Amino acid sequence: MSTRSEHRAVQLSVLLDRESASEKISGPDLLYGEANQSKKGEDFTLIKTDQPRVVGEAGSSFSVFAIFDGHNGSLAATYSREHLLDNILAAIPPDLDRDDWVAALPRALVAGFVKTDKDFLEMGKTSGTTVTFVIIEGWIITAASVGDSRCFFESAEGDIYYLSADHRLECNEEERIRITSRGGDVGRLNTGGGAEIGPLRCWPGGLCLSRSIGDMDTGPLIVPVPHVKQVKMSTAGGRLIISSDGVWDALSAEKAFECCRGMPPEAAAAQIVKEAIEPKGIRDDTTCIVIDILPREKPAPNLPPPKKQTKGVLKSVFKKKTSEPTSQTCRDYVEPDMVEEIYEEESAMLSERLDTKYPLCNMFRLFTCAICQVDMKPGEGISIHAESPNPGNSRSWDGPFLCSSCQEKKETMEGKRGNPFLLVGFISMEIQKPENLYANHPFEVSDEDGFTSKLSHKTTKNWDGLFELLMF
Repeated sequence: MSTRSEHRAVQLSVLLDRESASEKISGPDLLYGEANQSKKGEDFTLIKTDQPRVVGEAGSSFSVFAIFDGHNGSLAATYSREHLLDNILAAIPPDLDRDDWVAALPRALVAGFVKTDKDFLEMGKTSGTTVTFVIIEGWIITAASVGDSRCFFESAEGDIYYLSADHRLECNEEERIRITSRGGDVGRLNTGGGAEIGPLRCWPGGLCLSRSIGDMDTGPLIVPVPHVKQVKMSTAGGRLIISSDGVWDALSAEKAFECCRGMPPEAAAAQIVKEAIEPKGIRDDTTCIVIDILPREKPAPNLPPPKKQTKGVLKSVFKKKTSEPTSQTCRDYVEPDMVEEIYEEESAMLSERLDTKYPLCNMFRLFTCAICQVDMKPGEGISIHAESPNPGNSRSWDGPFLCSSCQEKKETMEGKRGNPFLLVGFISMEIQKPENLYANHPFEVSDEDGFTSKLSHKTTKNWDGLFELLMF
């Protein structure tokens, strides 16, 4: 399987120039199918093909394929399914050409995910969801993910590429370090007597994921900032599989591709779901989308009428053929028969993710919040670089800028202030102040749904203030 370290990122403008310089390259045909076996009814999909990138402009289209795997109810999944795409597109400046539009996608995906999370939390609902969100524009795949649904691409050459990240704390050491370095607690469920069971979880809240949309009752270090990867396919195309964790808990990527080899997408998706649930039965919602990305069938060219044969015809018939291109343009822009990585980033810091490495025209709308797109008066915006620990060459007055509400969201995710939504989760708990509050050993608090949080002196140093708030 191919990983990031094995491929050198290629500049986006170079790859797009190859397409524009060769008349032989056209966009792919997309064939897709989906299948689902439901246990809880919390998995949802979004499929939108041939969406206009520029209204009224022929040939400027993209397609979206996404899976939303909800937990603690389906509200976060259904809300994200309804609003996430609109929030992503709203974060892309208008009037961009195709090159800049594709380059703007990674930044817009981050803004769209964070805005969707922020808006959903303001509804006061405790549900959460994982998201794997894929945009295909021409031969470019851009995938954004939070949680443990995953996306794999198998090229026509047989190589498998991991396009998403797995944010389960059990298998993601970088995310464990991020949470614990900011004061979070990562551990297994304590059943009493020192026994610990189940996967690693983040406390309070007990979520086994480090990133999601929603989850109001978890700590502020569970963030909605997605891993984003962007790749350029070869024009031979390939197959894309997007599935919820119900599939990947049972199958490896190699097994998923192998079990449906040669099947059309609809049958392939059904076969993958069948293979996943067959050994132990359905234990979780299990959803799969399969997309075949294929070169378009080209009509036969209109050939000119044959010329009268001359005595040189035999020479041309037996002349040694060459595969080398004849023009300088073809030599410069010969299409690589491989998948090339354009972009990959997973940092949870918005100051790094909302910045851009591409010289996009009108990329920073200085009087518009980079997340929620609300208009601001001059001087109202707060730079994403303000108080940044690694500002680089950026200054605190450089854009892009956030409104005060989104700045609070940014500081909460970075552990610089408490989660304003977390208290609501505590209010619904039936709890008693423990007498051993300031003892060295931890104690536990269980909420009305049976989830247990491990608390200690470090994590409950403001317990007295919390009880005053609850009593009030």
